Amino acid sequence: MLPFCGYNMADYFAHWLEIGRKEGAKLPKIFMVNWFRKDAEGNYLWPGFGENSRVLAWIFRRCDADADADETPIGLVPTEDAIDTGGLDLPSGAMAELLKVDPEEWRAQLPQIRQHFAQFGDDLPSRLREQLESLERRLGV
Repeated sequence: MLPFCGYNMADYFAHWLEIGRKEGAKLPKIFMVNWFRKDAEGNYLWPGFGENSRVLAWIFRRCDADADADETPIGLVPTEDAIDTGGLDLPSGAMAELLKVDPEEWRAQLPQIRQHFAQFGDDLPSRLREQLESLERRLGV
């Protein structure tokens, strides 16, 4: 998305970090999903966009501190039974695979994250570098 941004993204990152330091700041919660994880045969594990509301329901409950999650090196991930799968025809083990955090896969992504950060040079807020270093420690790098 960088080509579409009309301002210095390092300054944008710094702006949001500064906002977060203000007393009473209410920052948005950030969630990441991978709808496209596949099984060993190349089939999508999640049944499709029509069922994404199940994940969104977990997100809303999580924002209200009313949904279970497991701590992982990359953050909190829903427990296997935290997302309502009633009525879905999911293969056995699909939820475990969907929610799996493989440290090796994440370690393989670290060079790309570093390369992305490098384009901002010295303008990149140090807090982002610190977060990356913290992630690397949690991943055993």
